[in-house]
This record gives sequence, structure tokens and C-alpha cells, in this order.
Amino acid sequence: MFTKKLLTQAIIVASASSMSAAVQAQEQKKVSALEEVVVTATKRAKSLQDVAIAVTAMGENELDEFNITNFDDYVRYLPGVNSAGRGPGQSSVFIRGMATDSSDQTSVEFGAPVPNVALYLDEQPASSTGRNLDVYAADLERVEVLPGPQGTLFGASSQAGTIRLITNKPNVNETQIAVDVSVSDTHMGESSHSEELVLNFPLIEGKLAVRGVFYKAVDGGYIDNVYGETSFGPGDEGFPVGATTTVANNAAFVEDDFNDTEYTGYRLGAKYIINDDWSILGQFMHQELVADGVFDHAPSKIDDLQSSGEPITGVAVGDLEVTRYFPDELDDQFDQMGITIEGHIGELDLVYAGSYLDREVVNSFDYTGYTHVGTFSYYYLCQPSYTHCGSPIQGMPDSQVNNKRQTNELRLSSNFDGGVNFIAGLYHDDAKTEVDSNFYVQAIYDSESFYQNRPIPGSTTVNPDFRPRGISYTNDITRREDQRAIFGELNLDLSDQLSLTLGARYYEIDITMLGSTSFATPKVGNTADEDDNGRNYDEIFANHLPYEQDDTIFKATMEYNHTEDQLYYFTYSEGFRPGGLNRPPESAFVSQTYDSDEVTNYEFGWKTTWMDGRVRFNGAMYFIDWKGMQVGITDFENVGVVTFVGNVSNSEIYGIEGDLTFAATDNLMLFASFSLLDTEMTKVAQGGSQIAKAGSEIALAPPVQLNMRARYEWAIGDMQPYAQVVYSYTDEQYSSVIEKNRYLQDAYQTVDASFGMAIDEHWGAEVFVENLTDERAELFINSLDTSLRITTNRPRTVGLRVSYDY
Repeated sequence: MFTKKLLTQAIIVASASSMSAAVQAQEQKKVSALEEVVVTATKRAKSLQDVAIAVTAMGENELDEFNITNFDDYVRYLPGVNSAGRGPGQSSVFIRGMATDSSDQTSVEFGAPVPNVALYLDEQPASSTGRNLDVYAADLERVEVLPGPQGTLFGASSQAGTIRLITNKPNVNETQIAVDVSVSDTHMGESSHSEELVLNFPLIEGKLAVRGVFYKAVDGGYIDNVYGETSFGPGDEGFPVGATTTVANNAAFVEDDFNDTEYTGYRLGAKYIINDDWSILGQFMHQELVADGVFDHAPSKIDDLQSSGEPITGVAVGDLEVTRYFPDELDDQFDQMGITIEGHIGELDLVYAGSYLDREVVNSFDYTGYTHVGTFSYYYLCQPSYTHCGSPIQGMPDSQVNNKRQTNELRLSSNFDGGVNFIAGLYHDDAKTEVDSNFYVQAIYDSESFYQNRPIPGSTTVNPDFRPRGISYTNDITRREDQRAIFGELNLDLSDQLSLTLGARYYEIDITMLGSTSFATPKVGNTADEDDNGRNYDEIFANHLPYEQDDTIFKATMEYNHTEDQLYYFTYSEGFRPGGLNRPPESAFVSQTYDSDEVTNYEFGWKTTWMDGRVRFNGAMYFIDWKGMQVGITDFENVGVVTFVGNVSNSEIYGIEGDLTFAATDNLMLFASFSLLDTEMTKVAQGGSQIAKAGSEIALAPPVQLNMRARYEWAIGDMQPYAQVVYSYTDEQYSSVIEKNRYLQDAYQTVDASFGMAIDEHWGAEVFVENLTDERAELFINSLDTSLRITTNRPRTVGLRVSYDY
């Protein structure tokens, strides 16, 4: 229930912030008004202050001032936004506390729930199960965050909100050459560097221009893989009585600072102004993200967590240290193409946006933790006699996931003077995910006691070939999703101050999952010859019925413009994400399908500007009713480390969020944003014994988040020095709604600082310090590969940036 304490805190924060800013502003004799921020959150270009929805926008200047480069960077400075995962390219994002877990998608991407936050790259949705597209933030115009359900305009997966990455487009009127380079050094880690180049050339003045963006960024490692030994022994699941065992070590993989990351990529665009009414834009982007090692460590706290986390295993190693027995490598690359045609027909605007995304991920990781908790470890490690158990080292080598997604949207909007306006559109989304993942067991490789594994011919959809020796288990699955929708919004001006917006979206979604999973078969006691296809045990998806879903969701907003500078609104909105298919069920708790979880959001918000445009205070209070939450459940008791999805709980979320910007003087700018949450799981489905009890807090929903920033600028001749400090606080939170993975993560706070100088409007230099206090933030306590660890932030990093813009 929404406590009086939380509401009181919110009112105090909001009132104190606005009153303090107003008082200070009155004391200034000469101050500057704030810059106008233009957003396209309603699929129209409008001032942030004129849009009757909650929007947080970080423009190009602000992105540069925060030194934002990647996904984790722009998430951590946004109010009400949280993320969890295993590092670059492997994180999930959550908005307004709507989270359950960041479950193990590295091996079950075909069967996990889709995200409930939509990530857009320009006009294309680019969300993916467990792997948000980690776009390097080179030459972005802005990042927009739309909290709360945005389903009427942005469709499936925008259930909790939408994050939009808007790139800079070719400029037909200006030539631009911009260079940005940086070097930095991380405490207890390696050095890093980045290089960015932007080129913009008008080929026909005022008509045709091309733009190119090129970048490379290398982030040095800071986590050590230290020496360790492990074995399959009497205390582990299924160990044969009296058997001997092999002790293995990781000497071949010991390395300091082994979690390096490298982003390389480019974006090319061309824009042609056909005439005063019509234009066409084409863009192509390629990026490759390569990451080694892991980004979670095993400090001494791990030992304290073991008793509450069985059957997950973990061993405390040390600060910024882990013990890994198999290569941890990620190669994540994508190509994205888009074309946008815009035109005006009288008072009507017509937009067509078509995009195609092709993403290939190759992932290897250590899975040795399964040795100690896996139901079938003895089966793989102790063949053929069960008197001696071989090497316990297990891993997933070169798991391949390919996402292809094509979207088309056609929308028409009006620009009539008052009265009635509308926006209407058609949308089609065709997505395919192909998974070829193979689990390796060193003991199978050493003993040669198993046949080589392959899917039964006719059941495979990706790779029909025999897998290499040592492969114990194979996923060969293709998941298809086809989505069609009609959407629209109608805006009615009821008076000079009052207006009503009504929105709806009708959608149809078809999901299929084809292919199989297969287990290797031992040679001893098996009469099959080498070519007998029947020697593999398979779960075949080929006859899986498709999942079909259709519905209509609604949105209504009443907007009141009290004055030119004060807008208030109330919104009712609904959100959804697709249901889906589980692998052939082996557990009484799960069914073959799961449904969409339903979200209803009630929100009161405000957009206000004070003191002649020097103070801007925006915020919202909301209540979210979340029914049938989709949760990924690992059924250890019946089938081992296999994840299913079920609609297992209802929840309620009360919250308030806000952001304040204050131009205190001509030189000093102050910024603050906050999010306060009160979450409760109100009902848990019968049989959901693995889920936290009714009355528990939702996972990954910190009750308090706070960001504050101060920036001071002044002039010395042709030079404009500046100094900035940023403070962030995140309250304690639970890691999961699954009891066996549910740990209380400590609150943390970070401080960043920078000092720089602009020279002659072209040159710039900056010295920066990130994580000044060297905080070890507990971003996510996880067991994503059955070994308990804590994802943490980068230690204190000091660096230098130099830029040139002509």
C-alpha cells in the first residue's frame, strides 16, 4: 500500500525543490532562461513543456556533459529507470519498478519473456530478450525516456515505458567536421581510450546532404580471473557413493583485468529535400561489440548469501575477483537500415518509416557452476562406470543467436488550428530469432563415452550437423513473431485551456517456436550404431501449436493549461507485451503457453516553468495495477536448470517522480531528479511456491533514486572554462522475485566530476573523474550461469577528453 511516509517525502522534496529554486532565482539580478527541448514522444515534434505525458529527454549537450557513451551510462542518470544484467550487451532495463528478474537469457533466449520496456533506435523497435541493443552513443541528438505504458503509439513491449535513441540526421545547410578523443585510467584496472569522427557535407546546398559517423572505443578491464580448483564431489547432486573424482583448475585462464570491451562502428546517412513538402532520409548503421571476461565479481559477501540461495553455488574470491574455468567471450554485431519518407498534404503530415535489423551474437561462457547443482551432472561426468567422475569443467562454446527484425509503419497526422486533430497509423513487425546453443562437458570430451550429439533430422531449424565431441546438450530453435496493428489518437480542444486526447491500438500477434533440444547418449549399454538417429533424446518443437493473441488497448488524457507556463494532466493508459510458448512442459507448475500480463496506469502529472523561464519543474504521481506478471522460473526440483515462463503474480506500484532544472545565474546551472516507489506483490498464483510471498516488494525496484548535478561556466577571454559535479543515489532493492535468487542488494551512491574548457568555439578539453569515491555498487546479485556473483560498476576512473568541431 502507498504509505503516508512516501507521499509525505514526495511532497516535501517537490515543494522544497521548487520553493528553493524560486527564492534563489528572485535573488539573481541577471540570469538566463532555459533552452527549449523539442521531443517526438507523441510522434510529432513538440516542446517538452507542451507534451502532456511524462518525458525525460537528454539532449546532445547533456549527453556530452555527462560523458555518456553506452547503454549503462544513459540508463543510470535517468529518474525511475533501473537496469540489471551481466555487462555490455547483456542487460535488461526497467522503468517505474516494473521488474521481476533479469533471468538467464544466454541459454534460453527462444523461450524467455520479451522485455516490458521498448528500446527504439530512431523509428525502429530494437528490444531483444535479455540483450538490449547496446548502441554506442556517438552523434546522438537526444535520448528520450517515456515512462508508463506507451502501447497505443509504440506497441508491444512498451508496457512499462519506452526508451528512444534519436540520432543526428544529415544537415543540408552546414558542413561539419567533428573529432572527439579520450584516454582514461581505471583504479585497479587497465587504461581505456575512444575516438569519434563526424563528417557532414551538403552535396546540393539546401537539398541534399550526407553524414558519416565513425567510432572506436576500448574500455580496459578491472576484474581479475584468479587461480582456483574444483571437483564433482560427495556434497554435489547425484554424486555416486564411493566414486573417485577428478580435480580441475583454471590455470590456463588466469588473467588480470580480463573483462575488456571494444565498440567499433559507423553510421552513414543521406537526406534529400525533394521540395518544400517532401523529403526522404536513408540511414545504415553497423556496430560490433566485443567483450571478454565477466563484469560481476565474487567479494566476501558471497559467503553470507549462500544459505539463502540454494541450490545456486558460489565461492567468495575477493574484491574485483572471480574464478572462471572456461572462456567468457561475447561478439555482438548488428546492421540496421532505415528509410523515412515525410511529406505534407495541406494540413496533413504523412510519414512512412521502414527499418531492418540484423543482429548476430556469438557468446561463450563458463557453466562449471552447473556441476554442483545440476540434476544431470552425474550422468555426464561419471560415465561409463559411475566409479570415477571426470573433469567438472562445463561451458557453452560459441552459442549463436541471430535476430532479424523488419518493421514498417505508415502514419497520418493533422495540423489543424485548434478544434480537432488526430494521428492514425498502420504497423507491421516481422521478427525471427534463431538459436544454436551447445553445452560442453570436459568429461565427455576426455572419456569419449558418448556419441556425438545432433538434433534428429527433420526437427532442426538452424544446424542439422553433428556437434563437436564433448557437446552434451543442444538447443536448435527458431522463434517467429508476426505483429500487425492499427493505432490512432484523437485530440479534442474543449476550451482554450482544456483538451482531451483519446487513443487506441488494435493488434494481432502470432508466435511460433520450431526446432528441438537434444541430449547426448552414452555408448555403453546403447545398441544404436554410429548413424542411428534414435540415439539422441529429443524434445521436438516441430508440432508446437502457434500462440495467437489479439486485443485492443486504450489511453485517455485530460490536459489543463492553467497558464502558458503551467500544464497539468491526468492519464489513464493500458500496456501489454506478448504472451508466448514454453518448451514442451515437464513441470506440473507450467503450461505450454503463457499470456500477456496486463498493466493499467493512472497518472497525474505536471509541466511547469517559473521565474521567467529560469526554473523548470516537471513530475508525475502514478498508480500501476499489474496483473498476471510474466516470470521466468527455473524448476530445479523436476527438470534441473531449465527456465519456464508463467503468469504467477499480481502487483501494485505507487510512485512519484520529478526533475528540476534551475538557471541560478548566468554561470550556474542546477539539476535534480528523483523517483520514489512503493511496490507490493498482492497475489501469488496457487502452486507458485518459488515466488516471493504476497506482500513482498517487487524486485529491482529501489524505493528511492536521486540524481543531482551542478555545472558552473564562466569566460576568460576567448576561453570558456566549466566545472561540474554529479551525485547519484540508489536505494537498496531485491535482486529477484524468485525466492532462491532473491537477495537484498545494498544501497549505493556515486560521485562524478569534471573540469574543462572550450576555446574559440571549436576546441575543447576536459579532465574527468568517474566514480570519484571508488564505490562498489551492487547493481545486480545474480546466478545467471548457476554461480553466484555481484555485478558491479567500474572503479574510479580518471581521464582526459579533447574535441574539435568545425
